[in-house]
Amino acid sequence: MSFSELYESGTQKRNVLHFAAIANMALVDGELNLDEEKMLNRFSRKLAISKEQYEEIMSNVSSYPLPNIFTIKERFEYIYELFCMIYADHEIDEPEMHLIHKYAIGIGFEKEMANKLINASIKIFSGKISFEEYSLFVKILAE
Repeated sequence: MSFSELYESGTQKRNVLHFAAIANMALVDGELNLDEEKMLNRFSRKLAISKEQYEEIMSNVSSYPLPNIFTIKERFEYIYELFCMIYADHEIDEPEMHLIHKYAIGIGFEKEMANKLINASIKIFSGKISFEEYSLFVKILAE
């Protein structure tokens, strides 16, 4: 197995874990409604989840609990990875944002921090960040 195949399989495993966690969040209140099902189908496409993987996850969603993430750095990494995958098609809609918010809280962010993080991530990934905000990020990274 080549290095690139190892990377792809690792990336796909992370995609499956992200998708399973999102499905878990969607099913928190019981059965899926049509809108939630459509949204999960969009997420599965964005995360390159095969039909077989989708069916396996949905039939055994309780066997895919949210990951235990203990450090703030790991939480940021999970949100960053999720946004990288979601913005692969350069768009995010309101139901996706709602589920991402639940996901962020599920992995340990407080509600207010989750809101700030998601709003900032949307600005960054959509390219709608102002020069002042960009300058602030660069300054923080340079310190």
